Amino acid sequence: MFDRIIWFSLKNKFLILLFTLAIVAYGIYSATNIPVDAVPDITNNQVQVVTTSPSLAPQEVEQFITYPVEIAMANIPGAIEIRSISRYGLSVVTIVFDEEISTLNARQYVGEQIKIASENIPSELGSPELMPITTGLGEIYQYILAVDENYVSQYSPLELRSIQDWIIKRQLSGIKGIVEVSSFGGFLKQYEVAVDPLVLESYNVSIKDIFDALEKNNQNSGGSYIEKGPNAFYIRSEGLIKSLDDLKNIVVETRNGNPIYIKNVGEVRFGSAQRFGAMTMDGQGETVGGITLMLKAANSSEAIENVKNRVAEIQKALPEGVSIYPYLDRSVLVSKTIKTVITNLIEGGLIVIFVLIILLGNWRSGIVVASVIPLAMLFALIMMRLNGVSANLMSLGAIDFGIVVDGAVIIVESILHTLFANYKGQKLTQNQMDDVVYSSTKKLFKSAAFGVFIILVVFIPILTLDGIEGKMFRPMAQTVSFAILGALIFSITYVPVVSSLLIGKNISSKETIADKIINFIQKFYGPSLKFALNNPKLIVISSGLALAITIFGFTKMGGEFLPTLEEGDLAMQMTIQPGSSLSESINSSTKAEKILMDNFPEVKHVISKIGTAEVPTDPMAIEDADIMIILKDKEEWVSAKSKDEMVQKMKEKLTAILGASFEFSQPIQLRFNELITGSKADIAVNIFGDDLEKLSKYGNKAGDLIQEIKGAADVKVEQTEGFPQLMVNFNRAKLAQYGLNIQEVNKVIRAAYAGEIAGTVFEGEKRFDLVVRLNPEKRSDFNLENLFIHTPTGQKVHLAEVCDVEFKEGPMQISREQTMRKISIGVNVRDRDIASLVEEIQTELSQKLNLPPGYIIKYGGQFENLQHAQKRLGIAVPIALVLIFIFLFMAFGSIKNATLIFSAVPLSAIGGVGALYLRGMPFSISAGIGFIALFGVAVLNGIVLLSYIVELEKKGEMKIKELIQLAGASRLRPVIITAAVASLGFLPMALSSSEGAEVQKPLATVVIGGLITATLLTLIVLPVLYYISRNKVKLSGPPQLNTILVIGLLLGSFSISIGQNNPYPSQMNEYLQKVTEQNAQIKNINLQSELSIQKQKGSISLNPTNVVYQYGQINSSIQDYNWQITQNFGSIPAQLNQKKLYKEEEKYFDAVSKYTQVDLEKKSGILYLEAWKIKSILNQLDTLKLELTEFDSLNTLKYNLGEISLTEKSYASNFIRELEFNYSNYFIDYQDLLTQLKVICNCEEEINFPQERFFAFVNSNETKEGSDVLIAPFSAVESQKMAEAKTYKGNYFPEISLGYFNQQLDGIEGFDGVLLGVNVPIWYKPTKSKIKGAELEAEIAKNNTENQLLKINAERNSINNKIESFYPIILSNKENLEQSNILTKASNISYKSGEIDVWRHINNLNQALKAKIQYLETINKFNQLVVMQNFYNN
Repeated sequence: MFDRIIWFSLKNKFLILLFTLAIVAYGIYSATNIPVDAVPDITNNQVQVVTTSPSLAPQEVEQFITYPVEIAMANIPGAIEIRSISRYGLSVVTIVFDEEISTLNARQYVGEQIKIASENIPSELGSPELMPITTGLGEIYQYILAVDENYVSQYSPLELRSIQDWIIKRQLSGIKGIVEVSSFGGFLKQYEVAVDPLVLESYNVSIKDIFDALEKNNQNSGGSYIEKGPNAFYIRSEGLIKSLDDLKNIVVETRNGNPIYIKNVGEVRFGSAQRFGAMTMDGQGETVGGITLMLKAANSSEAIENVKNRVAEIQKALPEGVSIYPYLDRSVLVSKTIKTVITNLIEGGLIVIFVLIILLGNWRSGIVVASVIPLAMLFALIMMRLNGVSANLMSLGAIDFGIVVDGAVIIVESILHTLFANYKGQKLTQNQMDDVVYSSTKKLFKSAAFGVFIILVVFIPILTLDGIEGKMFRPMAQTVSFAILGALIFSITYVPVVSSLLIGKNISSKETIADKIINFIQKFYGPSLKFALNNPKLIVISSGLALAITIFGFTKMGGEFLPTLEEGDLAMQMTIQPGSSLSESINSSTKAEKILMDNFPEVKHVISKIGTAEVPTDPMAIEDADIMIILKDKEEWVSAKSKDEMVQKMKEKLTAILGASFEFSQPIQLRFNELITGSKADIAVNIFGDDLEKLSKYGNKAGDLIQEIKGAADVKVEQTEGFPQLMVNFNRAKLAQYGLNIQEVNKVIRAAYAGEIAGTVFEGEKRFDLVVRLNPEKRSDFNLENLFIHTPTGQKVHLAEVCDVEFKEGPMQISREQTMRKISIGVNVRDRDIASLVEEIQTELSQKLNLPPGYIIKYGGQFENLQHAQKRLGIAVPIALVLIFIFLFMAFGSIKNATLIFSAVPLSAIGGVGALYLRGMPFSISAGIGFIALFGVAVLNGIVLLSYIVELEKKGEMKIKELIQLAGASRLRPVIITAAVASLGFLPMALSSSEGAEVQKPLATVVIGGLITATLLTLIVLPVLYYISRNKVKLSGPPQLNTILVIGLLLGSFSISIGQNNPYPSQMNEYLQKVTEQNAQIKNINLQSELSIQKQKGSISLNPTNVVYQYGQINSSIQDYNWQITQNFGSIPAQLNQKKLYKEEEKYFDAVSKYTQVDLEKKSGILYLEAWKIKSILNQLDTLKLELTEFDSLNTLKYNLGEISLTEKSYASNFIRELEFNYSNYFIDYQDLLTQLKVICNCEEEINFPQERFFAFVNSNETKEGSDVLIAPFSAVESQKMAEAKTYKGNYFPEISLGYFNQQLDGIEGFDGVLLGVNVPIWYKPTKSKIKGAELEAEIAKNNTENQLLKINAERNSINNKIESFYPIILSNKENLEQSNILTKASNISYKSGEIDVWRHINNLNQALKAKIQYLETINKFNQLVVMQNFYNN
């Protein structure tokens, strides 16, 4: 089928190009219309049921509301979790459904059960309602109402809240993609009748009477219509309250013809509802705002754009001085993360294109392959739009264009290989070019297609992931699959067509850059492959050992669910003491805002949301606040470099607020954690039990234990106790005596303090509650003596007679999960992975927290998600591996070959795990997905190489080892190219530090590291395994040999320290020691020596064991069998000589290492002395400059007194300036020398010099002939060349092989025997030539050694003579130095006393300075000679 498609494409080029153009056009259209978001919405499938009952305490909320709702929901099909929160006046029940249940079905199920639950909930206690269809990503646009400073006095919080509710909220409703607008802060306007109990008593009017009056005097009605002639007139009465005056003039009761008005018994005014939340900003006090909630699964970018457009319209309709100011706009995060994705894609694409053009060696072919990148991307965008996949960090962030174009790379490289192998120097016609393209594509496309299909197949298990990890990574798998599928389609249509048209038809024979690169790699690869084939046991055991170490290391790695995505802003949770008032919360949040704004210039705004909003998506107590900290871009940060450092510094500043605790998160992360697991923290430690007091006790104890564990931050125990309550206890006997019932008394109490709604007042379309309650003065004092109620007989009874009041602390909040009470300890993770932290918490609590029977601990939060995801991956990864193996078997039709390539999977994991370890990353689900993708890519190159080996083997023209080497050389380019583009394509993603990169880094790191080892596997280990499988090499050998091999792999490099028996000061010795330990040149030489040791251990080995089995008509028509096993022992002398050669190579590198060390000691020592000398000169100049300061002042004084002339003063000034100039030059030289010294020692720290003055070293009087260290490298070359000659002589010896055979002849069994083989070399001429060449090179090395010895002895004698001649010079200069010091002091005294003039004094100072510098120069030259002497005495 593929052959026909390729042929059709080449014969219908115009049609294919037209098809490609159509894809481009539709792709561009899809790109402009696809939904865009920052991250996938990972909120689980849940429905929330909220019931508000403002007068109920948590106990009653749980008993009367939460429990009935939970019981009603327990039997809903598909419900997997039910959790609830009961707090004062609010019940929130969350029902989590299986992902297979659609959102609308889930809401329908819950809606039906709400009806059942409502039957068990008294109507006056509230009615359960469904929350809006939104998610953790729903809060896309949050704003406040900003008031111009000139209008602040005109708008109170009550008026701003009315503007929000009746202007802004109404106009924001109905926007496509927005399901709800929630108001926050301010005061909810009400028409209030504030009564005074004493006035009521004086009029003998009860609260019930007022209710009755208000209800009866606030009505509209109609009287049908009347007909009058041809017209009909409809009758309508208007009795609704329209103003405060209407309300004041309502009659409560008429007595003796005198009406009692509402205004007589109470104050009529605008009031506000009891508040359970507030909003403050930037330390400026209260404000009013709103939150737009996006419909679940809506297009966030489109919804935000719609909101912004509507806001622009609303701004025009707002009252003067009021405007909408958005403080949290999701589009900012979206644009940042999408920018990260696009940047990584562009950079990765450019890297891939560059690598393709360089390594393919033909810019036209590079352009052909590179053009597949945008085409595949556009195809992916088309499929994403058709399948409802949004463009976000995860869906686009895992695309590696290197992987995408792997199939195209293999095809184009095959075309180039055919052209340059068979048509070099020729000019092809178009038809010939078509034939070449067709044959080359046809030959390798099957392998390429199967490789691409395998990559596609490994993503299938990812598509089966469910839960959070499924929502996070399914879009990624879909998008990558779409891109790879698109690239595959273009590889059999577009690529052959464009290749036949664009690739040059004049086939040049000139060597390209790509040829040079591949040839350079081939120089190392060829011998390496040959060595590997000659030492298969070493390769296999080494690989197995590396895999074992990797597995062990992996078990010790920590784990986390997902790396934290840095959103750019912070979310802070504030909690104050239980029972605190809303005013206290407002005060604390304002203080916190002010501290952050004053101390951190990175903070743009701080907005606090206290308590519960109008739409309680996040039910909080008034003691709690979510504080959004809006930050500037990270480039503008000055207080800290990282988010964790910033959080730590903020916490330290916030300790000034007493009685408040703070924990930090991020806005989206906070909502995700809460909605998904019920906890805002990373880890939730849940203790389940019945007794709230015991739960609180054990929760606090657990919190104290967790607080001490490293990595546990923001430990917060859920506040369940400490809620102050005034308990009203009824005297039932008294109630019975007066004929009263509890319902009536409760209504009076509720109306008096909470306020009872008596109706609604309309202001046009606006509607406000009409409420009756006590006036503020009486509400603040809970005194039942102030209230009375009428008995059925008309008697007036004070409530204090039928009930009493006591103060009592009750539960603040009751949390439940799966109908069980619980207390939760929230723990955020800092500088540690989640898995290890939870493990330590589990250990600590199990040992020190003794829970009574019936109490259990469960762990939730991200840890719960991690466990679930690991279970799913435990299923997904094996399925992926099985699918890979099945496709490999389908490709080769052989279990053996499939198994060989499949070995790439575990060995590729070596690099993946190693890369994570080197970058300090724990295992996460991102990394796990990276491993799944890696396994698919790892086998692709193996397929390309092995298919070529099989093809060559079928021809039967070469021995197995030769054809493996030929196949490796031929397929080196495509293997290198595919590995390079696949790994480098992920490089920008792995190195990115912008927003969103945190999630991509582990995935990219795993793939890059894994591809490195996978490529080594393909090029080295896979050929060895194939060789073993074909030659039946026996891997089980003597235990001693295996032990030696293992120890050899574990040996590290070594270095030689500089001896301390020298005359140098300690600071100089310290520096030279650093040079020896840290210099890169020395390190590399030591590694070469270590390599030689490893070569020795693998030099003696057995060739693969050969097992052959035949069955069939071997001797006659009868079916016989024949099997034999042979072992080739090779040439024993040749192997022994090879080991000696490697031993000599080791000695050579050891000698070079020692020589390099002493040579660097000499060179760096001389530089060190030069720097020390200049530092000493600078010290002398510093001293002289201080003296000249006094000299200059004295000159000025003398000039002013007329004692010296202007010429003398100018001469002195010029001398000082000249001194400054010389000082600057010396300082520049000193800095340059320091830089050179740091480069040699490969260090950044400062170079230390002795504090004492520059002194002469004590030289060694030792003289000797010869020099072991300096001669050793030259003599080692001679020994190495002699050993090389002996190695070649070993080829004269025959190779010995032994074997055994067993066969059946004409049906008769039992024929067996022994095989003895001798492979005798006959053609000796090449060997003789190599031996002679090695012997000549040994003779040359010997001559060089003798010449070097003569030069060393001559240099040593010359240096010794120079040192001897320096002693009198040093003494002479020392005397001059002492004279110069005396001269300086005498000249200073003489000049001050006026005995000498300026000219003489400056001349004296100049001579003294020259003497000091000359002395330092002399000492420096002498010390350098001592350094040289030490060098030649080695």
